[in-house]
Amino acid sequence: MLILGIDTSCDDTSIALLRDGSEILSNIVSSQVELHGLFGGIVPELASRKHVELIGRICERALADAHVRLEDVECVAVTNGPGLIGSLLVGLMFAKGFCLATSTPMVAVNHVEAHAMSIFLEQKPQFPFIALIVSGGHTALLLFEEPCRYRIIGSTRDDAAGEAFDKIAKYLGLGYPGGKAIEEIAASGRPDAIPFPRPMVDEDNYDFSFSGLKTAFINFVKKHGITESSRPDLIASFQEAICDVLCRKTMRAAKAYSVDRVVVGGGVASNGRLRVLYSEWAAREKISVLFPSRGLCTDNAAMVAITGSFYAERNLFSPETVRVFSRMARG
Repeated sequence: MLILGIDTSCDDTSIALLRDGSEILSNIVSSQVELHGLFGGIVPELASRKHVELIGRICERALADAHVRLEDVECVAVTNGPGLIGSLLVGLMFAKGFCLATSTPMVAVNHVEAHAMSIFLEQKPQFPFIALIVSGGHTALLLFEEPCRYRIIGSTRDDAAGEAFDKIAKYLGLGYPGGKAIEEIAASGRPDAIPFPRPMVDEDNYDFSFSGLKTAFINFVKKHGITESSRPDLIASFQEAICDVLCRKTMRAAKAYSVDRVVVGGGVASNGRLRVLYSEWAAREKISVLFPSRGLCTDNAAMVAITGSFYAERNLFSPETVRVFSRMARG
């Protein structure tokens, strides 16, 4: 099956062509980082307007790069949430128009689920597995029992992990997006220099909270100040606190549900320190931890297409009345 994937969940416009659930023929991602960097974060209306401007041309390029024709597409998979409503609407309306014009079936894809399923573009983990999705907008633990069947067992109660990175980067004037800048500076610092708190790490649940950690960081800076020499230690310790909580909660969930496989996806999954810590935990706990390649951690349409392929194989198509949603419901 040839599947056209579409993702406009936030500030990246992406379209991909996937053949037979494994071969990526094209995966075009147009980033708006330079545009939103001027404002220190994403401006939703600007994001949706840019999607409108770009999506048609990106679709043409994706088809050309894949050397396929529009009429060759057998299914369209499109993100319908969670994300920015205006951005999601652009992608979903484009998909609906495409499907109506070509009589092609459509699968509406959950963006968080797609981040987890992106691992299948490169590896074939067995079910069941625990998935940690960690990005600027999401921090969630999911239990995947089989393809197309999962449940949320933990989520963030306030700031997502990537959001905490971005906000601290903005506070320090490091630019947007902040995750990469923080990782680069932290590389020369000591992760145990400052004992920042590990929020909710010992609570009897699998939820996350990073707002208080962000406040602890800001209060520390206000009290002690920050210099060029102290900055790497300070940022490395902040990064370590976030990564440590993510690892501990994930491993505890895997043990509680008797699962020996963990998949980590989302933009923050490209963080080098997080990957090192998971590797260390995996060796100690004898749990397999799988990461997509860094290029597939950030938002992209190939992950939407591979998720759609699992649904299409089971004839689980979406009606033309399907809508977008901004938040992922628990349960």
